[in-house]
Amino acid sequence: MGHNAHVTSPDSHRAGFACFVGRPNVGKSTLMNALVGTKVAITSSKPQTTRRVIRGIVHRPDAQLIIVDTPGLHRPRTLLGERLDSLVLSTLTEVDAIGFCVPANEPIGKGDRFIADKLSAVKKTPVIAVVTKCDLASREQIAEQLLAVSQVAEFAAIVPVSAQSGEQLDVLADVLIEHMPESPPLYEGGQLTDEPEQVLVGELIREAALEGVRDELPHSIAVVVDEMLPREGRDDLLDIYAHMFVERPSQKAIVIGHKGERLRDVGTRARKQIEALLGTRVYLDLRISVAKDWQRDPKQLRRLGFYD
Repeated sequence: MGHNAHVTSPDSHRAGFACFVGRPNVGKSTLMNALVGTKVAITSSKPQTTRRVIRGIVHRPDAQLIIVDTPGLHRPRTLLGERLDSLVLSTLTEVDAIGFCVPANEPIGKGDRFIADKLSAVKKTPVIAVVTKCDLASREQIAEQLLAVSQVAEFAAIVPVSAQSGEQLDVLADVLIEHMPESPPLYEGGQLTDEPEQVLVGELIREAALEGVRDELPHSIAVVVDEMLPREGRDDLLDIYAHMFVERPSQKAIVIGHKGERLRDVGTRARKQIEALLGTRVYLDLRISVAKDWQRDPKQLRRLGFYD
C-alpha cells in the first residue's frame, strides 16, 4: 500500500459517512465488519441530524470513515415497493459516498439493476461499485464482472475486494475516504454511544405511526419498547412488545384509523422495517394509550425514556 508523500496537516483531515447497499446475500455485513474490524451496531443521535445506525468507524491519522447502515434496503420485498422508503432515501442522500455491492461469482440480475437504478436518482452522492466475494471467483470471472458492472451505470469507481481474505480492503477504504469532505474527526473515542436496539426499534415504530399523518401528529407520539425477546424454543423469531403513547384521545383515533385498519398497517410497516434492521423474523405486539400531556410531564417523560 503506497504511502502519501505529503505530511498531513490537520486541515487536510477528512471525515464523513459511507453506506453499503446491494441485494441480500452480496456480502454487505461481512464487508462492513471486515472494514471496521469488529462487529458493532451503534447509533448516534446528534442534534439536527437523523439518527443513524453506525456499523463502525475506520480510524486513520488523516481520516475518519464512518460506516452507517441503510435500513430497509436489505430485503427485496421492501425494495420492490412502489417507492424507496423515505428513511432509506434520506440515509442515501445524507452519506458522502455509497458502496454498491455486487458479488464477483454471480451474474448481474434484476435485483442489482433495480438498486443501481434507484441509486442513479441520488444525484449528488458518488456511488462506488464494490465487487465482493472475489475469493470465490477466478481472475477471468472477476475481470468479466468488472466489465459487466461498468456497463450497468456510471460509477465513481469500481473496486474488487474480498472481505474473507482482506484483499483490496485498504484500496476500498482509500477510495471511500477520497470522497469524504475535509473535516476534523466527527467522533472522538468516547463519543460513541452504544444505544440498545430497543431505541432503534422504537424509532422505526414511531416513523411508521407518523407516516402520512405528520401534520396531525407532529411530535405527540412516544414509543416504549417494553420487551424484546426470542420466542421460546425458536431462534428465528423475536417477540417485541411495544406501547405507543399519544397525548389526546383524538390522536389515538387518528393512529388507530377506521376499524383499526391504520394501526394494523402501522404494525406491518414497522415490523418489516424492524425485520430488515435486525435480520430476523419479528412478531410485533403493538398497543396504543393516551398519556395525557406527556410532553409536559417530567415524570411521564422519564418513563418514556426521554432524559434531560
